[in-house]
Amino acid sequence: MPGSRPTLSTRPEQTAFPRVIRVMRRALLAAVLVLGACTPPAAERSPSAPPSSSGASPLTVRAAGTLVRSDVARASGDLESARRAAAALAALDADLFAQLAKGDGNLVFSPYSVATALAMTRDGAVGKTRAEMDAVLHASDAGDLDAAFNALDRALAKRPGSYPFGNITVPLELGTANQLFVQRDLELAKAYLDQLAAYYGTGVGVVDYIAAREDARKTINAWVSDRTKTRIPELVPQGVLDDLTRLVLVNAIYLKARWEVPFEKSFTKAAPFHRLDGSDAQAELMRLGTMPNLPYARGTRFQAVSLPYLGGLSMVLVVPDAGSFAAVQSSLGDASTLRGMLDLPSRKIVRLSMPKFQLRSSAMLKGTLSKLGMPLAFTENADFSAMAPREKLLLQEVAHQAFVAVDEDGTEAAAATAVIAGATSAPSNVVELTIDRPFVFAIRDDETGAILFMGRVVDPTAK
Repeated sequence: MPGSRPTLSTRPEQTAFPRVIRVMRRALLAAVLVLGACTPPAAERSPSAPPSSSGASPLTVRAAGTLVRSDVARASGDLESARRAAAALAALDADLFAQLAKGDGNLVFSPYSVATALAMTRDGAVGKTRAEMDAVLHASDAGDLDAAFNALDRALAKRPGSYPFGNITVPLELGTANQLFVQRDLELAKAYLDQLAAYYGTGVGVVDYIAAREDARKTINAWVSDRTKTRIPELVPQGVLDDLTRLVLVNAIYLKARWEVPFEKSFTKAAPFHRLDGSDAQAELMRLGTMPNLPYARGTRFQAVSLPYLGGLSMVLVVPDAGSFAAVQSSLGDASTLRGMLDLPSRKIVRLSMPKFQLRSSAMLKGTLSKLGMPLAFTENADFSAMAPREKLLLQEVAHQAFVAVDEDGTEAAAATAVIAGATSAPSNVVELTIDRPFVFAIRDDETGAILFMGRVVDPTAK
């Protein structure tokens, strides 16, 4: 309730219930969704107000034990807020695609995973750092960004379950998991922990990046691997964490969904797949046969069709005409064009063939996000004082990996994003000192402080 002072507790992580994220559809990419964990509250209470841009809450808690978590209840959500979150995600999706698609080869990524990890980070940012992150996240499209993400998550939490499929039922696995892993004894703003609990349903795991860095890395990767069912086994590679790392904010995602109408396996045949360079590959093409009433659109230089999964999700395929791939791909970097391509109001009878595929992509997004408009967060001028008031932090890197496999039965997909934040200067208990210039010395009595000897050295080689 307003004016209440929720308590903080340190306890082992509780058994989580799955949460979900909507499928982000795009040309040549499979849907990537999220598998989650949060502890549903016994009753709803209004969360603490977000940190103001004037500075962090003076109330802090020192990270210790296994898990630090606010007892603020999870906020409620509404459908309109969830839709605003979807609009913001679409805009970020277009921006990311425009950058990531500049490379060669296959590509798969999860804009939700990236956005969620950044949104949790943004709650600890202040001033211009926060403003730049708001711009990249298209927070203005979402209204209250945290409330919108929370509403989206709660709205989609009903998707996982068992659905009738002929004479049997089949499961839809879908949800999201968030977690922060912070340096032992780092002081965190209480208001920041309240935000994480209220809007992202998570707390803070405690590790040691200074004395046990490899153990910390393995802990993070094991957590991600578990929540993506081993599809993302090593999100944080060796060499990314260092003595200055103070926290890693992680979102992990997983999906396994069945087609509403599966492809008949006996129809799958090897057939030519025409590459952009003019050569052909022998791909395993699945054939759906003639399907009535599929959402479909014929646009300028492309066709688009939507295939439904059981459980209220779908995959939209955008297929450029021959010779038009570059132009269509470029147009997907515009948010309004992207949304228009994915919204298919008419229905047609479609006879569909498409290849089976399995993709895996990874990217370090520091450069991409800087280009999109948030360079300050990666510099020593970053201000994350709403997160850790006593430690000057900057973002060291944002790591992202994604996986998708599509076959006759359906789709399995997973992704994870880690925002890695570090101190802008060396740890207070670690000092590097190279004595390579003249110096003064003194020898004194410890108990009394009396100086027994004193001198200087200007040339240690002189005799």
